[in-house]
Formats: sequence, C-alpha cells, structure tokens
Amino acid sequence: MATKEQNLESLNNAMSTLNQIATNPSTPRNIRKNIAELIEGLKSDKYSISVRAVNTISLLDDVTQDPNLPSYVRTSLWQAVSTLESIRE
Repeated sequence: MATKEQNLESLNNAMSTLNQIATNPSTPRNIRKNIAELIEGLKSDKYSISVRAVNTISLLDDVTQDPNLPSYVRTSLWQAVSTLESIRE
C-alpha cells in the first residue's frame, strides 16, 4: 500500500516531468498550454491526490494522441503517466 509520502513524491516527480515539457521551447505551443493547465490541476487541493492523478492520466492520454506531438515529448508524457499510475489511495 502506498503511503501519503510516496504518493506526494510520485506527484512531485510527475509534475517535474510535466514542467520540463511545458517549459521546453521545442514543445508545440498548444501542448505546452495543455500541460501547464494539467500541472495547475495537479497542484489543486480540491480533490484527493489519487483523483487528481487519475484525471490527469485521462487527459494526458488524449494529449499523447495528437499526431503533431514530437515522439520525445510523447515518451516524456508516458513517463509522467507511469509515475502518476503509482499513486494509490
């Protein structure tokens, strides 16, 4: 069972990965904007960590379907999804 500390660490790692994508000038502008919005959602205390993680995973799945997404960005997004998937109640 994941502890709250492990969940927070996973959340912070995923946000760090997403932040690198969002601040990379070679990432398409619309993707940077979407990722920045997802980071804000992850920071929000409105929902539990696990709910925020599941919502973000779902939205990231949509982002990775974008045919204009560079493959290295897609790989980084999958890394963030993998990290978020480790978050459990």
